[in-house]
Amino acid sequence: MFAEKPAERGGLGMAAWGVAALIVAVVVGALVFAGRKKPAAAPSTLQPADAYAASLPLSALAMSESENLSGGKLTYLDGRVQNAGGSTVNAITVQVVFQNDEALAPQIDTVPLTLIRMREPYIDTEPVSAEPLKPGDDREFRLIFETVPQNWNTQMPEVRVIHAALR
Repeated sequence: MFAEKPAERGGLGMAAWGVAALIVAVVVGALVFAGRKKPAAAPSTLQPADAYAASLPLSALAMSESENLSGGKLTYLDGRVQNAGGSTVNAITVQVVFQNDEALAPQIDTVPLTLIRMREPYIDTEPVSAEPLKPGDDREFRLIFETVPQNWNTQMPEVRVIHAALR
């Protein structure tokens, strides 16, 4: 009655289970890492204008700023885009060039153009694909930047259409 219980034998030891769990974790991690696709980086060098860019004139450019709830500053670039060509446009990518007065390379941001969907009670945007630009359409757009360079000369940046997806 007071004797020690004999040790039970059989089954796998804790060390064997630990090694098996480690092997499974390494295999799963390798599969996840190998299957993950790296998003295509936006080009940081000036790209040539799209062939259809001449049919997408940008006008009425205006800039503004606001603070977000976390205390950061947002910079907006608003304007109008017109489809003066004969094709329907599903997407537009632009490059915005923020020049400086310090003889340094400018900051170049490559962003999708987003159309203003509504203005009240706040300005809401949507991708061009949500309501493609038909020939003759003229719509307002907004580009939003969370950061602009500290050395930006505060002049209107250059905006270039570098890609237009046509239908």
